[in-house]
Amino acid sequence: MKLKTISNILSLFLLIALVGCSGKSTNETYSRVTGWNYNDKTATGFTVKKNYASQVPSGMVSIEGGSFTIGEKGEFITAPRDNKPRRITVSSFYMDEYEIRNLDWREYTNWMQVVFGKTAPRLVERVQPDVKVWREELAYNEPYLENYFSHPAFDQYPVVGISWEQAMDYCTWRSDRVNELALIRAGIIAAPDFTSLETQTNPDSIAKSFVFNTQKYLLQSDYQPSAGKKTQKDLYGKDRKVDMSDGILFSSYRLPTEAEWEFAAYAIIAGEDGMIPEGKIYPWSGSQMRSSTKKDLGKMEANFVRGRGDMMGTSGSLNDRATITAPVNWYAPNDFGLYNMAGNVNEWVLDVYRATTYNDVAEYNSFRGNVYLTPIVASEDAIGNKVYQVDSLGRIATEVAKNDDVRNFKDGDPMSQLNFTLADSTGLASLTSKEKVDPTDVLRPNITDKTRVYKGGSWKDRAYWLNPSTRRFLDQDKSSNDIGFRCAMSMIGDIKQVK
Repeated sequence: MKLKTISNILSLFLLIALVGCSGKSTNETYSRVTGWNYNDKTATGFTVKKNYASQVPSGMVSIEGGSFTIGEKGEFITAPRDNKPRRITVSSFYMDEYEIRNLDWREYTNWMQVVFGKTAPRLVERVQPDVKVWREELAYNEPYLENYFSHPAFDQYPVVGISWEQAMDYCTWRSDRVNELALIRAGIIAAPDFTSLETQTNPDSIAKSFVFNTQKYLLQSDYQPSAGKKTQKDLYGKDRKVDMSDGILFSSYRLPTEAEWEFAAYAIIAGEDGMIPEGKIYPWSGSQMRSSTKKDLGKMEANFVRGRGDMMGTSGSLNDRATITAPVNWYAPNDFGLYNMAGNVNEWVLDVYRATTYNDVAEYNSFRGNVYLTPIVASEDAIGNKVYQVDSLGRIATEVAKNDDVRNFKDGDPMSQLNFTLADSTGLASLTSKEKVDPTDVLRPNITDKTRVYKGGSWKDRAYWLNPSTRRFLDQDKSSNDIGFRCAMSMIGDIKQVK
């Protein structure tokens, strides 16, 4: 009888432990809500990854998020008032340590040439930088046109002549290559055999069966690239595909939002004394263009135009040797460890440009430019699994559903919604035009839904544009010899999980 009583008491304590355990415990061996064990072959096989830690993507640094005052930091009478100060919060994310280099872009074009060169040369041509951006009517820049992108002497220099659209395609390509390698290293798929492309003649066949695409891998239930037929085993030894819950795949690479870029450039980090260095004008401390530290005393902090006709200083100790761009690792990094967040090249960001953005965007992860894409379903198989349409690059084709293009959501004043051209001040003759402009803003008569923001200042800019709060714009299909980019990636989870 006594043993039975003791057993009942122990059972009661066990039930209390399972059902009423405090929030201090994060036991990962069993469910705190049902009591069933995780990772149990004798149960349903529900798996829980233990001791997960995020891995910093190759070439990137982790940026701890926080709140800061975004917007203009100086008083300039002639400055465009398009970035008035306001307080916002940015969540943690990853960002490239350096600007994307010529070497990085040539790796991309080489991959495209190997995969599509014989069957779809137009796809290869589409990813080439526009080297003609170096041509100026009153300057002799032909050597840059001929050598800047292709010569090894410029390997470490930032790639230019890249449009916003090309940069976005590069981010998708990089996501796929990084996730493909992650699956190969985890033993999930085999490495592709590029020599087998010699016998391929159909570009659609290559795109659909050979080219690894992350979204297609996750969505297409029967998808596996022809180069690899491996899968991951579940608890019962059955084949299954990897998904995001396995912690193997990385989030997508993308361009940073304007808010992320500005936050990362200023590198606002509170000291141990709790003091916050707000009000910085440049990514470095102080308001001078030369370093005041003992180690680098007198050295330039960035690559920019010092004055009319002065691109690099006087020969000798005052020369930074950067007539045009400089290698991406020149000059000192900011407090986040990011190089050239001011000067060298301007950088594309994700946002659509609006002069009134400061009035419209959210207080958290501010961004204007959302266009929500929906994968296109081509058919369904016999048991109802969806088969998705694939485009010429082997990616899932997408479309924009009604009301899912919100680039103009709460977009400024009513006048900015008129269809207007300079030749038609009434707006009546262009009602079918997709171009939206504001006739009340004579300084910006050509803003459209494809006008994108770029930031940072460059080798051909004066010091004013090196202030991270300044912003300019260019259509997303245009390029320049002073605009490059770097990639960002959203952080899944908290920065404390990063190893």
